[in-house]
Amino acid sequence: MNYNHPKRNNSTVIIRMMCAIVFMIFSFLWLFCFQADMLAMMQHVMSGGMTSYNPVLGAVIITVILQLLQLIVYSLLKLRKRSHALTYVPSMLLLAMLTDIDILPDGSIHHTTSLWVPILVMLIWLAVVFVARQLQELEEDDDYGLLSRPMWVNMLLMSLMIILVAWLGNTNAVFNYRMQMERLMSEGNYARALKVGDESLEGDASLLMLRMYALARQDALGERLFHYPITSNVSEILPTNGGSQMLLCPVDSLYRFLGGRPAAPMEPMRFLQLLIHRDSVPSKAVSDYMLCGLLIDRQIDRFAEEIVKYYRIDEHLPKHYREALTLYTHLRSNPILIYKSPVIEEDYSNLQELESHYPNELQRKGKVLEQYFGTYWYYYEYE
Repeated sequence: MNYNHPKRNNSTVIIRMMCAIVFMIFSFLWLFCFQADMLAMMQHVMSGGMTSYNPVLGAVIITVILQLLQLIVYSLLKLRKRSHALTYVPSMLLLAMLTDIDILPDGSIHHTTSLWVPILVMLIWLAVVFVARQLQELEEDDDYGLLSRPMWVNMLLMSLMIILVAWLGNTNAVFNYRMQMERLMSEGNYARALKVGDESLEGDASLLMLRMYALARQDALGERLFHYPITSNVSEILPTNGGSQMLLCPVDSLYRFLGGRPAAPMEPMRFLQLLIHRDSVPSKAVSDYMLCGLLIDRQIDRFAEEIVKYYRIDEHLPKHYREALTLYTHLRSNPILIYKSPVIEEDYSNLQELESHYPNELQRKGKVLEQYFGTYWYYYEYE
């Protein structure tokens, strides 16, 4: 069929169909691929954990409702030609506001965008609609096919609205990493959770806390913790004092894993000390949390004192513990213990040699980042 023939393309049905197709595809992909975990968190919080969100069903239902809203707007405005896409503004705006949410420290939901922004958008839209309706009858186009000028005007308007949704909606990478991790962890999939955002250097206190919990579940805290950016301090490695949060993944699962929960808000290291003093033989998870907390706080002297209580000092120690003890041995003139591992010693010597080649601090940090990010040495000296 030749859609560009002027005698056959004087109907605006094709424009309306294309706008509907573009909107429904974008809405579904936006909700399903980019906002599913955030919407799951929102439903979980608003329902008090009583209901769960189905990503496919939720994306379909929301898309259908927003498309029905557009049909209502179209039936009222009758914008058919170059300005038909304007009938999607209310639906697009609702889609944006639905996904424009964040979580406050107290766990409540709020919109990140000021209420004046959607109000201003609607006022501008009403003014533009008024003008468009006056001009619609003056338009002399007799071709509304796929490659016609009115079609491309409508596609341009749809593109601008898609940009508006992406601008207003929550596209914070760290927040989405957190929501995706919590969903996977609530399903018991800790290995996949640890792959979320693992190539990004962005993070926050809650993301670090989630990664430490997932690593502890994999018995890998001492082996892989510093493979991730440490974006907060030791006071936020557990949600015991409100410094970090768990929203989708039940916090009770973390406390059951550690073997106790705090009776009152307290610092994470204090909570770990109470667990250790309570049990004659603390769990490996608790001792690893304690040792890693000391490393995050760069307390390598106390780390050297504590590690002998939980580990045999040999070549089988987790990677970061070996790195920390090697660093401690080199930094202290009278260490309480001396750790020697030929492999680790060679790596540390190579690091020192690399540093000596770059007297400029910025260049030195960049070169060390390239080769030694993921080691405790890089964290201790450069983060």
